[in-house]
Amino acid sequence: MEHALFALPWHEMLLPHPSWAEKIIRPILVYVALLIAFRFMSKRDLTQNTTFDLLIVLLLSNVVQNALIGEDNSILGALVGAITLLLMSTLLNRLTAKNLPLRRLLEGEPILLVHNGRLLDENMRKYAVSRPDLNAGLRAQNMITLEDVRYAFLELDGSISVIRKSEQSGPPDCMPPELAAEYMD
Repeated sequence: MEHALFALPWHEMLLPHPSWAEKIIRPILVYVALLIAFRFMSKRDLTQNTTFDLLIVLLLSNVVQNALIGEDNSILGALVGAITLLLMSTLLNRLTAKNLPLRRLLEGEPILLVHNGRLLDENMRKYAVSRPDLNAGLRAQNMITLEDVRYAFLELDGSISVIRKSEQSGPPDCMPPELAAEYMD
């Protein structure tokens, strides 16, 4: 009688059924498609973690699972897919750190929402930032009045950062270059 350990389908368990190239190409294509989809979502949508957002993440991962792995459930196939995704992430992080135009294309740029206590309504509308969301971001940074705000930015991750009027003693060197030229006081 054969031992149960030796009766396992080792070949099916370990080796992918599609080609190795397919195991690499599938995650790359799904990664790029999701990157494009998330790039065009509102920045505020990416940071507001509600129950609905958790459901979307769970369902989205389930929906794209078959596109990532195809008909393959092998261990090595899964590892190749996971490593491919990690390498894609590392590669894009390094490329965008060194290449500002590529970073702007893939990630966008910070958006100025308040300048010298004045709301920039067009930017608020364009990037779907409501006044209550802005107020919450300002309160989170202990701002009491809009008049005290020199600059408020919608950051790449959807958070709101603030430079107080009282904190700035010289020209701001942390502003995005494309905004610095336009809004230097």
